[in-house]
Amino acid sequence: VQLQASGGGFVQAGGSLRLSCTPSGSIYVVNTMGWYRQTPGNQRELVATISRGGNTNTDGSVLGRFVISRDNLKNAVYLQMNNLKPEDTAVYYCNADIRTRNDPSRLTNYWGQGTLVTVSS
Repeated sequence: VQLQASGGGFVQAGGSLRLSCTPSGSIYVVNTMGWYRQTPGNQRELVATISRGGNTNTDGSVLGRFVISRDNLKNAVYLQMNNLKPEDTAVYYCNADIRTRNDPSRLTNYWGQGTLVTVSS
């Protein structure tokens, strides 16, 4: 299973970007999905997560500006980022808990490759 993230880029402060992430492979079911971010020299931090049922958990630093959503038919997760600030500059990583067709009883956590978001002041 691989997670493919896209949508990062360069934007001026106040602008918007939408990140997308879709897993590929022999997937049985995708449970919780989420977005994390990391800046150089710092630990990866939670941005937002969303359960299969749609329950969300969003970090206070982005609450009201970022919205996480998902499409269970596509197994996709999205992050709509509005009113971006320079401090949002980071590599954003997609994350998902997945059961594969090879072993549906096992829940495995996967990370995507990261997509860079750069916000200029």
